Amino acid sequence: METVHFTTDIRSTLKEVLHARSYSKLVVLTDVNTQQYCLPLIQEVLPADAVLITVPAGEPFKTLETCATIWTQMTEAVLDRQALMLNLGGGVIGDMGGFCASVYKRGIPFITIPTTLLSQVDASVGGKLGIDFMGFKNHLGVFQLPETVLIDPTFLETLPQRELRSGYAEVLKHGLIRDLAFFRSLPNTLWEKQDWARVIRHSVGIKKAVVEVDPKETGLRKILNFGHTIGHAVESFYLNGPQPLLHGEAIALGMIAEGFLSFQKIGLSFEELNELSTKMLSIFGKVSLDSKDLDALLDLCAQDKKNEGSTQLFTLLPSLGDCSFNNPVTREEIKHAILYYQQLA
Repeated sequence: METVHFTTDIRSTLKEVLHARSYSKLVVLTDVNTQQYCLPLIQEVLPADAVLITVPAGEPFKTLETCATIWTQMTEAVLDRQALMLNLGGGVIGDMGGFCASVYKRGIPFITIPTTLLSQVDASVGGKLGIDFMGFKNHLGVFQLPETVLIDPTFLETLPQRELRSGYAEVLKHGLIRDLAFFRSLPNTLWEKQDWARVIRHSVGIKKAVVEVDPKETGLRKILNFGHTIGHAVESFYLNGPQPLLHGEAIALGMIAEGFLSFQKIGLSFEELNELSTKMLSIFGKVSLDSKDLDALLDLCAQDKKNEGSTQLFTLLPSLGDCSFNNPVTREEIKHAILYYQQLA
């Protein structure tokens, strides 16, 4: 597993990490937001000849085209295989930067500094890297671990509240699949006022324990996908529309719908389904889904990477805090789960 450093002094920690290893040149990848708000927090400890590459911000730019511009600039900077890449940003930068590093000259090492709650508790841990392709989320990718992940909750102060809330969905998910007491301890109101250092460390611990058992997602790691089959479908569908959803907003919807599937298929009680649904709606509100889009959403679910042949396989909850994977679900059952979400108040 990658080494994860929790810190509240990112400058000193990064300085130590860079000082402890040799590399021919450092390349720093940011997006336009992290260049403005996050790079100044570490700039003074970066070598003077560091190569800075900045790309547009957001999921719509997590594409092969953006990768091509990154590889072009790396090539123009004559980076060799001893170069080191530093990915400074949220999940998009972590996924795409790691992917670019992993295939440039068959792979150069990289360090990840996640700057959003979502990337700190989820995307930065476990070595899943990738980009979107033909409208399908993370359709192209590899498993490759960063050398080091440096997590500092100070970066959360740079986030809009909506981005912070998006990351909170993954924190809630970790409790739902593995730690009911943790899930119930997470507040519905004034959630943004939490001790984030404690919450992040606990959430990362849950994910890390799962990934260490199953690094390549052949079994247990699939539990981390709860809420993600329907959630990714909704996220992908709205990605290039006038009102795209953030990842956590789509996953919160997915967790409610897949909670309903858990109730229908593997014994989640109605009381537990209600507890899950109420908590998600109180934090994330309701996404207005149009019934005419249902078939398109169902088609996107059919493209999910967990599927085997024509069988759609879901991660579901037999009870809150427990999880099972590889549950076959039919198109009609998925449709009813989305309709359950639609009718909630």
